[in-house]
Amino acid sequence: MPGGRLTQQERQRIALGLADGLAYAEIARRLDRPTSTITREVMRNGGPTAYRSDLAHRATERRAHRRRRTAPRGPQRPPQAYGRDPEAVRAYEETLTTVFMQSGTPQMMARVMACLTISDAGSLTASELVQRLQVSPASVSKAIAFLESQDLVRRERDERRRERYVVDADVMYQAMMASARSTAQVAETARQGVGILGAATPAGTRLENTARFLDFVSESLARAADQAREILHTKPATTSDGAAEPDSER
Repeated sequence: MPGGRLTQQERQRIALGLADGLAYAEIARRLDRPTSTITREVMRNGGPTAYRSDLAHRATERRAHRRRRTAPRGPQRPPQAYGRDPEAVRAYEETLTTVFMQSGTPQMMARVMACLTISDAGSLTASELVQRLQVSPASVSKAIAFLESQDLVRRERDERRRERYVVDADVMYQAMMASARSTAQVAETARQGVGILGAATPAGTRLENTARFLDFVSESLARAADQAREILHTKPATTSDGAAEPDSER
């Protein structure tokens, strides 16, 4: 963590900042810490509405104790490829996990998603996830089941017939389309309420406006996902010397 671990006094100031309704960036500025440090600290310890400095400090001490106790088990992560800084990669993975959690993904599912996302292959086996995350096979199985239900990962078999969990551009496309369908379903349900509550009533008007808004969002999301997929899957044309041809419409 940049600047060393958070002190108990800093955690108390974080709690006071949250109580005052300050943004993570403002709390970080007052503590002279990276915003990602504050975000990770809060999300790891109950979120902005349940954060308590004393509980957060004790939880951090327990985690540190567990790490010291399990240290003789050996390295938990494989060596980093491409000359990457292992500490920087670890910190980024924590930040990415926090972002997934802020979007509504449960913690273990967010950890699995982040681990898959930063892997060069874009896929890992259950045993590899267990080793990298130091969690039980049951935790990985539960996380994968959730991510599959959200169309965020898919399963495939490798040449050794091992089951691998994959995240790639196609998975993201399917997830966006699933989100668009889910939003459209909410819109349709809202519109059903208009007929029940009455179109001329305040509640009916609210539901109709909600349905119209969500219809637009759903259609826009699906259209954007289709356009993005087409762009990402289209390779630029090349000239005879191998250089990419400029776009004629530019």
